[in-house]
Amino acid sequence: MNVLMVGSECTPFIKTGGLADVLGSLPHALKEEGHDVRVVLPKYETMSDDWKVQLETIHTFNVELGWRNQYAGVQYIEHNGIHVYFIDNEYYFKRSNLYGYDDEAERFVFFNKAIMEMIRKMDWKPDVLHCHDWQAGLIPVLLHTHYGNDPLFQDMKTVFTIHNLKYQGIYPDDVLYDLLGFDENMMTTGGLEFFGNINFMKGALNFADHITTVSKTYANEIQTPYYGENLDGVLRERSDKLSGIVNGIDNQAFNPMKDESLPFPFRTSLLKKSQNKMWLQEKLGLPVRKDVPMIGIVSRLVEQKGFDLVGRVLEDLLDQEDVQIVVLGTGEAEYEHMLQWAQSKYPDKLSANIMFSEDLSRQIYGASDLFLMPSRFEPCGIGQLIALRYLSAPIVRETGGLADTVQSFDEKTGEGNGFTFTNYNAHDMLFTIRRAISFYQDTECWKQLVKNMAKSQYPWKYSANRYSELYEAALE
Repeated sequence: MNVLMVGSECTPFIKTGGLADVLGSLPHALKEEGHDVRVVLPKYETMSDDWKVQLETIHTFNVELGWRNQYAGVQYIEHNGIHVYFIDNEYYFKRSNLYGYDDEAERFVFFNKAIMEMIRKMDWKPDVLHCHDWQAGLIPVLLHTHYGNDPLFQDMKTVFTIHNLKYQGIYPDDVLYDLLGFDENMMTTGGLEFFGNINFMKGALNFADHITTVSKTYANEIQTPYYGENLDGVLRERSDKLSGIVNGIDNQAFNPMKDESLPFPFRTSLLKKSQNKMWLQEKLGLPVRKDVPMIGIVSRLVEQKGFDLVGRVLEDLLDQEDVQIVVLGTGEAEYEHMLQWAQSKYPDKLSANIMFSEDLSRQIYGASDLFLMPSRFEPCGIGQLIALRYLSAPIVRETGGLADTVQSFDEKTGEGNGFTFTNYNAHDMLFTIRRAISFYQDTECWKQLVKNMAKSQYPWKYSANRYSELYEAALE
């Protein structure tokens, strides 16, 4: 099948989060399934000049946005066998950040409409338009409205993937009339209406032929009021078209045996892993001890990721346990300050690195014995998948993709690849951390856990197979 992936970011060109990793890896896995998969993105100013100089302009045209008539260029590069297109407009995308502007609605209405016009110009016709998150949410709507009578688009199907339901693209209703040219028929519950505003993601949920999200558990959770972000009713109504497909990771990109960031590459050797730990301890100024369990945290420092739980028990953990904690990330000021304060009080036990470094993140995965992700909600999560790959036992709350990929270790059966807790409760988390530490001290149990982690791999090929089946079902 011909599949056009539509999203707002993609590695290695531009990245702020996990969406970029998906668009950077999934097309390659689908290509191995035999599909012709292509990607289209905005051309951002912040993209490296190393990429920009390689782009070739292949189409130019104008896009109508109400009374506006805006230039659009389509630029192209082939990267590792994948065709990647960039929508070029300096007014909308030549800016210092990807997101966060007052005219955000106009920028992405333009992006969506430019893609539809691009398809008209191409000598390649997609069978499936696979749209990711709210920034691509108008594609299914436009396919059924403005482009619904165009023979070129008659047989195309749309798949819409929710990466995080919290971010929906909600704007005043004048966008509906001013930029999109819709009448009041779209200002309804079956259209884009959302508490008096319009909602890009809701439009996609109403009009897409199939909806996916990035884990089976999250697909169930978002149909409930607690996780549903006021869209749970729409999702329940379309539950027969909703699937959960867990993300994978690129096993070549994340390979502890070939990772140049690690001073001591390893496959399953706990000796080599402990050498990485002692190297990192020395680098970060922690006491160099092979025997102390190290807990790694690589995360945005925000409430969603469970840092309010961490704050409630951090002193108890550091006071009472023989442990080291290494944190890497940036985020909300209160959590940054909390970690910096804890580091000043417990300099031998906690290293707070309020920054982001790809090398250091991989060194933490490679050195840590345990990896903490106590998220309030987590659509999929990539940290626990990388941790498993690097034999760092995840400690997670049972939510979303964390519940689907981490099973609690059972010393009686020898099954399980990490440690989990159910309730979003600080003391449940603390109990689970202490349980994990106790197993670290038990050599035989720990060896079994490591064997289980080594078997718990999530390459993209499994997810790609599920998407292939879904595309085929949509086209039937």
